[in-house]
Amino acid sequence: MIKKIIIVLIKAFLFISLVLSFLFIMGQGLPQLLRPSRTLAVTLLIYVVVGVALLSVYGSFDLGKRKSKPIISSIGLATVLTDIVSYIGLMIMGTNEINGFRFRADNLGLFLLSVAVHIIIILILTYFGNWVYFKLNEPEKCILITSSIEYFAEAISAIGRFKKQFQVIYVCDYRNRDFLEEIIKCDTVFLYAVPVKERTEIIEFCYNHLKNVYFNPEVPDISEMYAKHVLIDDISFVNEAVKNKNFFQRVVKRGMDIGISLIALILLSPVMLVAAIRIKMDDGGKIIYKQKRATINGNVFDVYKFRTMKPNDENHSAVCDDDRITKVGAHLRKYRIDEIPQFVNVLKGEMSIVGPRPEMLDNIFQYVKEYPEFGYRLRVKAGITGYAQIAGKYNTTPMNKLILDMIYIERYSIFRDIKLILQTLVVLFKKDSTEAFDDSLFAQISDDELEKYKVFIEKYWKEDLDRIIESKGSGSDVRQ
Repeated sequence: MIKKIIIVLIKAFLFISLVLSFLFIMGQGLPQLLRPSRTLAVTLLIYVVVGVALLSVYGSFDLGKRKSKPIISSIGLATVLTDIVSYIGLMIMGTNEINGFRFRADNLGLFLLSVAVHIIIILILTYFGNWVYFKLNEPEKCILITSSIEYFAEAISAIGRFKKQFQVIYVCDYRNRDFLEEIIKCDTVFLYAVPVKERTEIIEFCYNHLKNVYFNPEVPDISEMYAKHVLIDDISFVNEAVKNKNFFQRVVKRGMDIGISLIALILLSPVMLVAAIRIKMDDGGKIIYKQKRATINGNVFDVYKFRTMKPNDENHSAVCDDDRITKVGAHLRKYRIDEIPQFVNVLKGEMSIVGPRPEMLDNIFQYVKEYPEFGYRLRVKAGITGYAQIAGKYNTTPMNKLILDMIYIERYSIFRDIKLILQTLVVLFKKDSTEAFDDSLFAQISDDELEKYKVFIEKYWKEDLDRIIESKGSGSDVRQ
């Protein structure tokens, strides 16, 4: 209880500091903010309401749950936008008969100072808060149960990014039942790519022994997650209703698509002009690249992008150190500038602002063969941004992309679309959002971690590892 109280106090101190520092700094130019007044009450109300709303969009000050940099990005963006809205509100309240009812951006220097102070406060308290949290709380002792060496590598590389939260002390294959004794010694169980029947049995065992469980959902799990409980007489049913947009939702979504696309193309026209000039100066090739993609109901269309690769080159997804990407193209891809022309696709009705990303046709055929459920993504119109792009990365596996896209489809609402549009700004601060594909088995796992898990690999997946090394030949990049 004391540990929780300390963390709550740090969170409260952050939010109180942000509000009071804004009022104090802006109060140097607007004295009414430093004494009880209508201006103080309205400004305080605006700041709190807008701040809470934006925190619900970008994420709360969740110390111990996320790393410091993602927290700083989300809280920082929410705070800056809150500052801007509150400042505009102050200027509107200052538009009166004295200045001829003209809107004026007064005290701009004080506003910029408050933004700078807020960024410093967020930086200090985030790093300090996470430091305190992990001093008070040890990592959870975890066991990872999976089904192959490939899935082991995927899961360990992901969990390994959160070493302060999770300490994997045991790894095993679900087919070996000796893990039941190991579960008792752990706090948390990770189940990755374990068949549903065995997964259910393990979850029941964990429930009986009060163990935390994380498991990756299958597509049927997604529909169950967002199903409704219904009572028919005195019998409980779970209703998995077919998710279709109603007329109002379709009209509002299309209106948002047209309005946002027009505004974006107008505001970003200088960026588009500079990008076009740089592409043309780089190699003299075409500026716009067109490629066949699939959207709702499998309809095929030409997606527009700024060309980022060398002309007339083979067509497949970008990989690490891809020599097809031009120097200019690397910058365009890093900041997603290459995707700006897709607002034209949205105006034409071929895409939406929010929806699953349109895949290359060859990729779709390949993915559907491996994961038949991948075709479910074509139930809605493809989008420029989406939940899979915000929560995932460019190189997120097809199955994990499908899960994220299905969560979007099952949870669709106009408000959620607005939330995802606002969250897209955070993607610009994520270094790994444009991380290319890397087929190295242990690409994201350090030598120390491999040594730590060597005994488990040899115990459960020695034959799999030998097969992979043999298939790669003498030039194998599998670390031994």
